[in-house]
Amino acid sequence: MPLIRVVVLVGLFSAKVRDYQEQLDALERQVQALGIQVHGRFVQRRGISAGGVRLLTSPLSRRFLLGPGKLEQVVAACEAGNVDAVVFINELTTHQARSLTIRLGRPALTRADVIRSASGRLC
Repeated sequence: MPLIRVVVLVGLFSAKVRDYQEQLDALERQVQALGIQVHGRFVQRRGISAGGVRLLTSPLSRRFLLGPGKLEQVVAACEAGNVDAVVFINELTTHQARSLTIRLGRPALTRADVIRSASGRLC
């Protein structure tokens, strides 16, 4: 994996989660502690939909986790900011990570990937 110097942070949070900014702040601190610059942060909120509260913790898209509009915002930020990778606060399935990596044109990583990188595997 190439050297990662600049990332964008992304999180999907249910409407029930009130401390989502604090969670992103913690992730940003972890990333910066590894010497990685954060170019931007994106939050996708999941409100109550036709499926009711049982869907609040479900992804908006099984393929990409995010809705199409938010995904396009992340893609645009990556292209504008010479971003090396996108770090998701959420867990990603193998399929989501692969689909996001292809769509974003750069690695889609999780918080766990960043923590593992402390041993020097990503940066």
